[in-house]
Amino acid sequence: MTERASNAARWIAAARPKTLFLAASPVIAGIGMAMIETQGVAIVTAILTLLAALSLQIGTNLYNDAVDFERGTDTAERLGPQRATAQGWFSPAQVKGAAHLMFGITFAMGIALVLRGGWPILAVGLASLFAGYAYTGGRRPIAYGPLGEAYVLVFFGVIAVWGSYYLQTLSFRWSPIMAGIALGLPAAAVLLLNNYRDLETDRAAGRRTLCHYLGRPNARWLYLFMLVAPIPILMSLPALSLPWLLLIPIPAAVVLGRRLFRGTQGVALNALLAQTALYQLVLTVLFLLGLALSQIV
Repeated sequence: MTERASNAARWIAAARPKTLFLAASPVIAGIGMAMIETQGVAIVTAILTLLAALSLQIGTNLYNDAVDFERGTDTAERLGPQRATAQGWFSPAQVKGAAHLMFGITFAMGIALVLRGGWPILAVGLASLFAGYAYTGGRRPIAYGPLGEAYVLVFFGVIAVWGSYYLQTLSFRWSPIMAGIALGLPAAAVLLLNNYRDLETDRAAGRRTLCHYLGRPNARWLYLFMLVAPIPILMSLPALSLPWLLLIPIPAAVVLGRRLFRGTQGVALNALLAQTALYQLVLTVLFLLGLALSQIV
């Protein structure tokens, strides 16, 4: 492999492509809800919305990579996937520069979306950019306290689904907010699982996450709740006349929860993290399928 190809592969790894499903799923849900409801789609707006969500996620990932290294959180004892700064692939300044580039791209696409959606999208966009920085930046980063899961629920659930829906319809509905809560819960479960895995190294670095305060036994119950609770929430939405479709993922939720309760730990949790993200995507697909079929029957 050439040095250029090797660097390209390292930048792709630094972007954490597996996390992009968490950014894409709620956006797809919001666009899909609007599409099914209106029987149409503003295609350019849809593409820009999805790209803005992905670029914001990548920027947040990169900034997190550099700052965690500088704060001493990413050490040789870390159990998660390799991080670009900690591995010495790139300097913290290089990784932060790439993060700022992605935030700038997000901002540029956001301007076009504001022209479409007006002040509500401006407020949401600025809040999202600020949150992307504040997640690991500043004097009191969100990721270093107990509110990380709440951050994910709001920005990777409620705001992502509602904002995507609003940009398509330019109308307010409660159903995208409820769907956002439901789909944000498994996204928050991914972060909970990440902090569950890294509990000891996080504590050593002074990081006091929700998992630190709950302890592992209670965190396991919260993880299971975050997988199961979305199902009744989505089933309760009035537009869904075929709610039974959402019973399909229940066995998967039970299996994932059982693995955690049976003592899965360390690097073995990395596979469970990926499966939890996939679970969110499956919920999204089944929910949209149920909505689409409800328009037919």
